[in-house]
Amino acid sequence: MFYGEVDSNPLFVGTAAPEDRSPMNACFLLKDAALDEEFLALTKTAGIVGIKGHRSVGGFRASMYNALPLESVKVLVDVMKEFGRKRG
Repeated sequence: MFYGEVDSNPLFVGTAAPEDRSPMNACFLLKDAALDEEFLALTKTAGIVGIKGHRSVGGFRASMYNALPLESVKVLVDVMKEFGRKRG
């Protein structure tokens, strides 16, 4: 679900080749880094925390471990879709 949104939303891009993507630590970028703070504000409003940056690639990192319910991933995907509608 998450990578489907990254691949279909023109505002976002993954940082790893599809065959190398992690199912637990998903790193992604906004194609326009000038929108990073606006996206972070939207994620914060949705209750998403700790998504900013990755020490080696920057951008964003969503940690989706086994204990994270699917509904939480859906919240992030919904925020990405909303951001795409607003800015895309």
